[in-house]
Amino acid sequence: MASTGERAFAWAKACGIIGKSFLGKGIQRLYPITRLSELDRALFPANPLDLPERELSVALERRIAERASAHVLSIMDAFSQPSAALATLVRSWETADLKACLAAISAGQKARPPITDIGAYRTVNFDAFPDIAGMTAGTDHAWLAGAHGEKSLVDLETELDLRYYRTLWSDLASLPKSDRHGFQSLIAEEITLKNIVWTLRLRVYYKLDGPELDSRLVNLERKGISLAKAARDTNGFALDKREDWKDWKHPYLLNPEKPGEYWRLDPRFAQNSAARRLYSHAKSLFRRNPFSSDTIACFIKLMQFEEDILTSVAEGLALGIPAREALASIEVFS
Repeated sequence: MASTGERAFAWAKACGIIGKSFLGKGIQRLYPITRLSELDRALFPANPLDLPERELSVALERRIAERASAHVLSIMDAFSQPSAALATLVRSWETADLKACLAAISAGQKARPPITDIGAYRTVNFDAFPDIAGMTAGTDHAWLAGAHGEKSLVDLETELDLRYYRTLWSDLASLPKSDRHGFQSLIAEEITLKNIVWTLRLRVYYKLDGPELDSRLVNLERKGISLAKAARDTNGFALDKREDWKDWKHPYLLNPEKPGEYWRLDPRFAQNSAARRLYSHAKSLFRRNPFSSDTIACFIKLMQFEEDILTSVAEGLALGIPAREALASIEVFS
């Protein structure tokens, strides 16, 4: 268990990083940016890259991811023995990178996708790409070697998510109650929202329903209530009838009706709304219990939210869209 000194140091450092971040009021510093080179200088004033815009686009997205993970690792380094739950949360980057590698292998790509550095928390040997067995040998992901080729990419990605959240939930249970309340609340909401968004995407884009959907949900419980219940409740709702959803408990995830326009559920709107909801939860919890795992878990999530925002801005700038417009299009977190 972390000492009081370690927790105090981590808290102070995390507050300093958040204070300088591009979250909350800090997002306003992005508004004047119209070129990738300007974003690069704003994020890395000490060592901006001297590259043509086209080359800078790829390099900058990698720098943004590495910036986020470096901030997180600097906080994790404060602990002589970080909890298993926090370590698993850091490995969410590894899960995302593994998905990207599986997609590249399935597409026959020879070049390995960029990998986010998570230091000592990495378990997968990404240098063995595209050999899945070599990449995952001796890890919790070793099952992929036998499953790849037998299951679809969507099924493999789903199984990775299921296993990740089961491990994280189990790790959370090992923390003292006083040290996990906010952390567990945050992850419970993340799982609930992920189940909902995943269900909506599968229904709209893959035409799946019923048992096929249910097998893809993270079916864990908190206080005797399934975190998949809200997602399951949508199974009988028509995707083109707004009135079917009028009594649902998560109306903020539904795209609004527009006068004179045909309404159909938009999973992208739901996904953006879910991200804003989770951001607000992490932001409110961050300072509530300073010397706890809650704080560090919220810090990790906030750094990942900032990474998503900055990546969206970089992608927009690469297409000639000014930062202010890119931020407006995703209804960025405030």
